[in-house]
Amino acid sequence: MSEFWRDRPTLVTGGTGLVGTWVLRRLLRAQADVVCLVRDWVPESEFVRGGLIQKVKTVRGDVCDQALLERICGEYEIATVIHLAAQTLVPVANRNPVATFQSNIAGTWSLLEACRRSPTVQQIVVASSDKAYGEAQQLPYDETTPLRGRFPYDVSKSCADLIAQSYAATYHLPVVITRCGNFYGPGDLNWNRIVPGTIRSILRGQRPVIRSDGTLIRDYFYVEDGAAAYLLLAEKLAEDPTLRGEAFNFSHEMPLSVSALVQKILTLMGSDLQPDIRHQATQEIRHQYLSAAYTRRRLGWRPMFTLEEGLRRTIAWYASFLATPRAAA
Repeated sequence: MSEFWRDRPTLVTGGTGLVGTWVLRRLLRAQADVVCLVRDWVPESEFVRGGLIQKVKTVRGDVCDQALLERICGEYEIATVIHLAAQTLVPVANRNPVATFQSNIAGTWSLLEACRRSPTVQQIVVASSDKAYGEAQQLPYDETTPLRGRFPYDVSKSCADLIAQSYAATYHLPVVITRCGNFYGPGDLNWNRIVPGTIRSILRGQRPVIRSDGTLIRDYFYVEDGAAAYLLLAEKLAEDPTLRGEAFNFSHEMPLSVSALVQKILTLMGSDLQPDIRHQATQEIRHQYLSAAYTRRRLGWRPMFTLEEGLRRTIAWYASFLATPRAAA
């Protein structure tokens, strides 16, 4: 771990989420001085269950509360910000677009404006998404692909991404942007996502459910690789201020259909269950995957885990988690 993080006052928003918990773990191993903004209390989350809450400074509040964010940056003399807080579920965004826009768009400008007003903030990493690109004809998407989100979640990420670029260009705010594939890994309690939902079904002897027709193609990005990428990008920005305002794709560059991913999990778990394909998914991009060539060249980045390694670690975590009485209930 880099000495860059030792005793560094670091704010993480969205620390109770899947990526956030792994970011917190890496920061704590690097001996950073971590402040975490927390909105909801989720007892089953790794933030609570894994004891992270006892190792970081915790502030309760909403990412849209600019005054609170300014207080945090001022009182804790924050040097580095990793902004992960967001509503991340596509079906939820389709049902509740306004709440998604508030969290993902207003939350981003509130954070960036608080950082702009803080004299101590030196690096900001903003989590965008591959969904910010919307649907494009050219595959894989690279960083020059226009941001053309169409559906509510995609639009929310396009807007947040462009707002971050605007703050970098207009105010010279030291912000960089990540665009990652679909995260999976230990700790994800959103059971309607394909990886945790599939693993839970198999462990319970039930057919895994595929909401779509199974042909949607995506990148699947292991969460520990994602956490490492966020920290690396902050370090690189500190070394090279010319990165300000840039966006970087992070991907294993192994696109898979939903059906192929489910079959891989079934094979790894030794199951002969057949998926329940429901053809219910609407307003979702059909084919989307990323090129990480620029990221590899510019940052010297590469993933630490293969897809199979990531899935094996994820399966083992859910097997242990669901064996506990509270989780099973």
